[in-house]
Amino acid sequence: MAEAESARGAQAAQGAKRARGKGETPRRLTRAAAEEFNAHGFAGTDTNKIARRAGFAPQTFYRWFKDKTDIFLAVYRDWEEAEREMLAGLAAQKAPSLKLAEAVISHHRNHLLFRRSLRQLAVEDEAVRAARAESRLRQLSRVAGPGASKSRLAELAVLLLQIERLCDGVAEGEFADLGLGEKEAKKTLGALLEELRRHP
Repeated sequence: MAEAESARGAQAAQGAKRARGKGETPRRLTRAAAEEFNAHGFAGTDTNKIARRAGFAPQTFYRWFKDKTDIFLAVYRDWEEAEREMLAGLAAQKAPSLKLAEAVISHHRNHLLFRRSLRQLAVEDEAVRAARAESRLRQLSRVAGPGASKSRLAELAVLLLQIERLCDGVAEGEFADLGLGEKEAKKTLGALLEELRRHP
């Protein structure tokens, strides 16, 4: 029985590795999963819905992904990469900090239920928590550059977490809940992003 579990684990790992390749099937599954998670949240969808949305029979899902959490992590990596590319493009255009703030908030708003699921799962699921930490470390490494000290990374992490929380708060309408506008939040977010951008 232990051998069978080990074989299934190895097969799932191999499937996840293939899914990160360039094949059209895993890309279609990941796009479909992103749509499902954003429409229904993590709890409101299942692997059959993902496969059907992608145009495949349900069993096709398991040729590429171990389970729903596995594909959620693939969607998260794509979300992170889309945000990175968007910000890099705006930075190359020397966009003002307010435009950066509005773009990041828009990215969070466009993936509202996905972001809610991410926050919840990061508390409940060790794999998602670890993936979120890895994502944040990648962001910190890009900003800090190679060989940054731990104190430097900690300083940047404070900025990063403030930016992340403020984006989610604005996207979720928390300022509107207080009867307040978003102007000050966007201004503060722009200042934080500008500070992050100034770091070599």
